[in-house]
Order: sequence, then structure tokens, then C-alpha cells
Amino acid sequence: MDLEAGYHPTIKELPRSERPRERLVNYGVGALSSAELLAIILRTGTREENVIRMAQRLLVAFGGLAGLARANVSELASAKGLGLAKVAQIKAALELGRRMVLESPEERPQVRSPADAANLVMSEMSLLEQEHLRVILLDTKNRVLATPTIYIGSLNTSLIRIGEVFREAIRANCAALIVLHNHPSGDPTPSPEDIAVTKQIVEAGKLVDIQVLDHVIIGRQRFVSLKERGLGFPG
Repeated sequence: MDLEAGYHPTIKELPRSERPRERLVNYGVGALSSAELLAIILRTGTREENVIRMAQRLLVAFGGLAGLARANVSELASAKGLGLAKVAQIKAALELGRRMVLESPEERPQVRSPADAANLVMSEMSLLEQEHLRVILLDTKNRVLATPTIYIGSLNTSLIRIGEVFREAIRANCAALIVLHNHPSGDPTPSPEDIAVTKQIVEAGKLVDIQVLDHVIIGRQRFVSLKERGLGFPG
């Protein structure tokens, strides 16, 4: 099977241990990425892509789970592979999640390390063909509020508007955030631009009183924490 040529195996063609439903049963729901959880809800993909690829595409197209939740029924139904039945399943699942968060804020994922941050997005972001800049918005106890996509394209200090990084953070009244972006090459080694962007974001965070805890670069099942390496953060 030549994956590089555009062929994506169906769920049934995947080894049983790699199928989302079996992974949930064997390892627990916390071990699954957002794409895998969405794939379980969707159940089937299209002729061109399996359901996991379809879930990843939808998350990218709508800017993550928060974007899917904000989209209305007609917007979701216009996406390739989604009929009204799948749209209803997505909206129902997201609404249940929203209600649970309102009832039990302590149940939100808590980020205690760079690995925690990376694991929230690794399976989605490691396969992206373009660079995506995302932020994990955190409350005072480092519990996740949201993970919006801020920018798509190569990180360049002349193109990124630093204020956009904090727009959703200010709207969510978050206490801190973690910046993440992917390297489509699969190598998460920080570039000089990555370090320069990090310095700008950290300084901007001080101005708006939102702590920037880290900048994590996602590669192919690998990640690098700029904070751990002392890059872009004050010593």
C-alpha cells in the first residue's frame, strides 16, 4: 500500500490495535487524539479517505473542535463527506462536551508538562502539510479552555500579527497559554524564525498580562519545547 501516492487504508484495513475504537477500549479515552475521537463519532469516511483522515481534515478546515462547535448546521453539511446525520452526531457530541464542562470545570485536561501539550495535538498536527500555529488556552490551574488555530503558513515575523495570538486568549479571559506549531518536514528542530517569533510572543504576553508558558514545535511523532531549551524565553 503506497500511502505517499494518496492511498489511505480504511479502518478495517488498519491493524486492530491502531483502530480508534479498539484503542479506546484498550488504553482509555484519554489516549485518543481529537481526530480519533471524532472518527469514532463519524464512523465511516469517504471513498477517497478513511474516517481518521476525514476527521483530521474537518478539524483543520474548521479550526479545531472549537471551530466545529461554532459552525452552524449548513456550514458543516457543506463539508465533503458530511450529511445531515453525521452533522447531527457531531453537534450532539460537542454540545454534550460543552454541557459537561459547564457542570464540571475540573474535568478539563490539565497541562503539566510540554509532553502534555504536545499529546493534545500531536496526531493531528504531525500530519499537516502546511505549518499551523495554534495556542492552548489555559485557566489559572493550567486546565485547557480551548486550542484555536491562529495562523496557517510559514512562521515569519513579518507576516504574523502577534496580536492575533492573544485575541482568543483575551476573549476567553485565560490566565496563560502555550504556543504550538508544526514542521511539515517532520523535523521539530527550532529555526531562527521560530526563536524570533517566540521572543515577540513572550514579550507581548507580558503587556497583556497573559503568561506564555512554552512554544512547542510538533514534528513527526516528535516535539521540541523551546522553553526547555531556553530558546526565546528569558533565562
